[in-house]
Amino acid sequence: MPSGTALPSATNDPVNAAILAISEDRLSGFQEDPFGEVAARCGIPVETVLERVEAMLRAGTIRRVRQTLMATNLAEGALVAWQISPERLDAAFDYLYKEDPFSGHVVIRTADPATPGSAYRLWTTLKVPQGYAISKHAEFLRVRVGAERFRLMPARKLFALGVGHMRRRGIEPGSRAEVLAEPLDTKIVELNDLDWRVLGALKREFRPDELSRDLWRARAQEAGVDLPVFFEVASSLNARSVIGRFSTFLEHVKKTSNDERVTRYNALFHWAVPPGRELDAGREVGRHHIITHAYWREGGPEFRNVNIMAVAHGLDKNVVLAHKAAIDDHLRDEGIPFAYTNVFWGGRSEIKPSEIAPSAYREFCAKNGIDPAAMIEDNPHGSRSNR
Repeated sequence: MPSGTALPSATNDPVNAAILAISEDRLSGFQEDPFGEVAARCGIPVETVLERVEAMLRAGTIRRVRQTLMATNLAEGALVAWQISPERLDAAFDYLYKEDPFSGHVVIRTADPATPGSAYRLWTTLKVPQGYAISKHAEFLRVRVGAERFRLMPARKLFALGVGHMRRRGIEPGSRAEVLAEPLDTKIVELNDLDWRVLGALKREFRPDELSRDLWRARAQEAGVDLPVFFEVASSLNARSVIGRFSTFLEHVKKTSNDERVTRYNALFHWAVPPGRELDAGREVGRHHIITHAYWREGGPEFRNVNIMAVAHGLDKNVVLAHKAAIDDHLRDEGIPFAYTNVFWGGRSEIKPSEIAPSAYREFCAKNGIDPAAMIEDNPHGSRSNR
């Protein structure tokens, strides 16, 4: 790509904003030519799209470009709340972000001290490759970081999954889709060796110098297959619901090199709806345009038995709360009561893709002096509750 005069890398540049409105989370599934698809949808020449994405990636406005996976269908996963003493909190955060490849989102959250579960300050997502026990890995992490206890909350259903901050700017509280969100299952899909080879090459994030129309040729070589075979396997993986979206992820918490923030407030909403109404509530919450993630998870007694959780972001805290109030009102209007609701606010946070390859787990065990056989799931129907 041409180099010379610096290209605008701020999100408020009109061309960049138009590109990001598509490239953040609108390219579902596997795309053979993702940048061509972005160009077609936003009406900007593909050469310009490539130049601007590269400029934003080099500047740190975009933190990564990659093909995402539906990791909930590839590895056992859960949201984990950790209770840990304040003096160990930052060290635990650093370890889970820097040293544990299987912890993805790592966030320090706060809530009113009187809130049930407010002692659980550290929140992470955790995925453990197929065949290994998430409870055993979490227990290893508990001991390693000195946490007192943890709560594993696997997703029973997904209702929303897509972080498009640019297109969510200016959304009015209560704005929602005309149709209910479709619940997605979290059934594990088994893969063969060829699938894993292609998947490994497919999911690795792209360096700025790798961005081109011919995006996948080098990745096919990495996987040891011809490009048509790579496309065939990728399409098969897509058909088996293990491919998420092609995405340009913005640096949405920290300030960028342009001294701008894409968003400032990260809110985790909790609702406790009556047993049997989880699907109804999740589909109503997930249809609201402000929601980036919505799940059915069981919070247990530590969190007043909440069972619907959702995430929203915004630049203004009062606006985020207005969105929450609008969703509350909508649930009531739809005849879905909730016995309890709350908001956990995100503070310090880091995000990275969780590793899901079984070979990576064996490497982790070897590095940490763990017998991989001891980490195999031996009670697949066992408790995932507090440890």
